[in-house]
Amino acid sequence: MPNTPKEGSELRVNGPEQNDGNVEYKLYLGSPSADRLDRLVTQMRYRLAQGGGEAFYELGVSDSGELVGLGEEQVREVLAVFDRVAKSAGAEWRVTRRVRGKEGDVLEVHVRQRLEAAVQIVVPLLGNVDSGKSSLVGVLCTGSLDNGNGEAATRVARYLHEIVNRRTSSVSTHLLGFDGSGKTVNDQLLDPLNESQVYLRSRKVAVLVDLAGHERYLRTTLKGVLGHTPDYALVVVASNMGTVGTFREHLGICVVLGIPFAVVITKVDLDPYNVKNTLSDVERVLKLPGVNKIPFIVDTQEDAVLAARHISSGRIAPIFLASNVTGAGLDYLRTFLDLAPPRLEWEKRVDQDLLVYVDDKFLVKGVGLVVSGMLLQGRVSVNQEVYVGPFPDSTYRTVKIKSIHVNRVSVDSARAGQIMSAALAGVEYADVEKGMVILSQRIKPQAVEEFKADIHVLYHPTTIKPGYQSVVHVYTHRQPAKIVSILGRDTLRTGDKGTVIMRFMKKPAYLYRGQTIIFREGRTKGIGRIVEVYPKTAEAIRTSQPPT
Repeated sequence: MPNTPKEGSELRVNGPEQNDGNVEYKLYLGSPSADRLDRLVTQMRYRLAQGGGEAFYELGVSDSGELVGLGEEQVREVLAVFDRVAKSAGAEWRVTRRVRGKEGDVLEVHVRQRLEAAVQIVVPLLGNVDSGKSSLVGVLCTGSLDNGNGEAATRVARYLHEIVNRRTSSVSTHLLGFDGSGKTVNDQLLDPLNESQVYLRSRKVAVLVDLAGHERYLRTTLKGVLGHTPDYALVVVASNMGTVGTFREHLGICVVLGIPFAVVITKVDLDPYNVKNTLSDVERVLKLPGVNKIPFIVDTQEDAVLAARHISSGRIAPIFLASNVTGAGLDYLRTFLDLAPPRLEWEKRVDQDLLVYVDDKFLVKGVGLVVSGMLLQGRVSVNQEVYVGPFPDSTYRTVKIKSIHVNRVSVDSARAGQIMSAALAGVEYADVEKGMVILSQRIKPQAVEEFKADIHVLYHPTTIKPGYQSVVHVYTHRQPAKIVSILGRDTLRTGDKGTVIMRFMKKPAYLYRGQTIIFREGRTKGIGRIVEVYPKTAEAIRTSQPPT
């Protein structure tokens, strides 16, 4: 039986038990019959499915949310039954909190399903330049503290110029793995940054996406956020700098895209006075009408568990106070990342037709063209024939998947929610571009140059009229587009909402209704949703012969 933590702060629940979601209340399990045991197993599998493979059980709590509690003997009986249920459901569990109820102890239990692949969440790090994002990733993923001069950041830098300039300018992903007991797997490896070993030995993986903080790299940062479909985000702010630079802009990206986020205040070892002022500023920003979050300062392990339980609601914004030099607050952040459940329901997308937006491409010696990207829906297997495109002439080509890697592990297939690299046969490296798509051959390929979108102008210094040009981001695809017409009005200004017809200026793209777009130009920022696409006629779209 897992170790029980010491009694902590008051256990809070969100009112009566809900039929949906990954939280279950149990007052007492007793000695269930075989029939009752089967129902409990079915119920646990349902809660795990609702939480993407993770669930929380509140033992000693009535269906109405009353903290009744259990006596010592009852606790032993309940946990023995719970262990049987978890094993039958193919899950492992541990007690994360134990507090006093009206008549005894109330236990909060975290349950995680044993899957062939580790449970995964994707968490990008946003925030102003020099706030300590890369150092935080380096410390979390290696277990070694920073020296105060950016040494931790050099361990996860992607390019030499990033080390020389001490500034991230690209998108890089790093895995933080957890075993069944919540301990980090990286610390147990000779090479803590070995993605394949971290992935294979972990029950839960947090994919940390390190992004650029400088304003000049905003397009790269947007590509990193949109291309990875995050579960949550960490918005990092340095205590000695405060909420300056791109902090508010990056926080705004989370808000407009609907990504639940936590705030990490770094460098708390420098000056307690600055920490207090920065914390006050962060809380004030989080309470602004456009953000409307409930600040929740995490300063105990119990707070970290509570933050993980409620982060997916999008109502709270946990605030962590951390130091990459002393290690203060990092254990709470690790607990949070370990327990935060997957927010996106990838299982529902697995049976849909394959769709991948190309995030990056490589020319590998002896292999040829390799592309990477997140599977937004469907699954793909080695030797499968798929479409790639659209190319500048609005065509798609049939290519064959030669090999697939997920987190640097060679696999036979990949599924929705996973970030894969695939070697392609039947197309040249120079012909494929970032932002193209890989499609199932069951999908009718289409090339879109013009589309209708409902947009919201977040900021523009003057007025937007037909003919206005900006850069449009859709997942990993970005290119200039022109507003052809504004329906029902002549102009748009800051704060306005309207429906526009936009046309790409360079090449077609694969778009469909319901996609979120972000457009920007200088200081102008806006967000929208595609409501109609106008693809070229089917006759204009062709595929090449299948590769041999």
